[in-house]
Amino acid sequence: MNDLASTAAPGRTPCAPAVRAALRRAAPALAAYAAVRLLGVTVLAVWSAANGKNWHTLLTARWDSLWYTRVAEQGYGYGVQLANGDVHSNLAFFPLLPWLERGLSAVSPLSAADAGMVVAWLASLCAAWALYATGERLHGPRAGMALVALWAVLPVGIVQSMAYSESLFTALAAWGVYCVLTGRWVWAGVLASLAGLTRPVGLAVVAAVWVTAAVTVWNDRAGGLRLRTIFRGRHRGMLLGVLLAPLGWVGYFLWVGTRQGSLTGYLDVQGDWGNGFDGGIAFGTFIWHQLSGPAFLAGVGLLVGVALVIWLYVRGVRQGQPLPLLVYGGVVLLLALTAKGYFGSKPRLMLPAYPLLLPLAVGLARWPRARAWLVVGLIAVGSAVYGAFWLNGSGPP
Repeated sequence: MNDLASTAAPGRTPCAPAVRAALRRAAPALAAYAAVRLLGVTVLAVWSAANGKNWHTLLTARWDSLWYTRVAEQGYGYGVQLANGDVHSNLAFFPLLPWLERGLSAVSPLSAADAGMVVAWLASLCAAWALYATGERLHGPRAGMALVALWAVLPVGIVQSMAYSESLFTALAAWGVYCVLTGRWVWAGVLASLAGLTRPVGLAVVAAVWVTAAVTVWNDRAGGLRLRTIFRGRHRGMLLGVLLAPLGWVGYFLWVGTRQGSLTGYLDVQGDWGNGFDGGIAFGTFIWHQLSGPAFLAGVGLLVGVALVIWLYVRGVRQGQPLPLLVYGGVVLLLALTAKGYFGSKPRLMLPAYPLLLPLAVGLARWPRARAWLVVGLIAVGSAVYGAFWLNGSGPP
């Protein structure tokens, strides 16, 4: 099999030559990804200049970027009290990105904000590599290239270049799921733990590790194997990976709870922001209001978008996507669709759900090469224009 797993035993770190070979295979996909992102930033710079705004400020010093930078520079404990008495606390923001911003700015001339952008750019390349490796492993090199290209040209792909945590999280999550696919359980646990320190949806990576491990043990036990044989032989490191996976998310959740004096402290903080999970009631109500008011077309667009992502997930199930991808993608999708608050953020929250793009990538990989690249190029231009328009307008909340 032409991937990292073919040169390394399950649970062990691949040797340097194998990593270099894998990077060489991924190089064209990474170059294509970098070109798409460069196009997006260039169009943003031109649009912003014509609009009297600064592209650099839009990428590093607005919306959530400001909150991450403040955590990096001043730590936790800052909040803004609203007129209705609610408090928006920076405890809502998970710590890994601010830690990296603080560390990079301490050893370089970069400000914390610029460090956040650098982290996002590097992490987005790491995420693209993980997506290529996943597509290559499952469907061949062309599918890997297509998966990277589709992720790059998403309408809200400009977020991948912002000092936000989406790129960092996707890199950690995608490599974590890839490690589950290749039987590197300890690495999967470590990456899941780091993903859990990055965004609340880190639970999706934990779920991928836990559910896959449970099904693996169940199948092996059904085949007559003893637990000792499973954990010490065929799947060495599995138990340790399972134990490591939730530490990041659980650790931050409990730390916030201790600081707030309540076990549900983090949920309370999110509640003050208007966030939380209600089974999709608030989102459904929002769509209904759109459909029953002057924004009817917007409501129809939302319904079509929800139907599309659900169809893509079902398509992945029918195509036989591996269990780790189905669990991870399903949990990301479920959390995004059932969360309340900031409904304009839904597309951004779906950015890490790359398994949903696999069915499209498989189809695109079958097209003639020239036709595929023409379509990707046209979509990339449209994505760049939309990203520039979006950030110069309402942008991500």
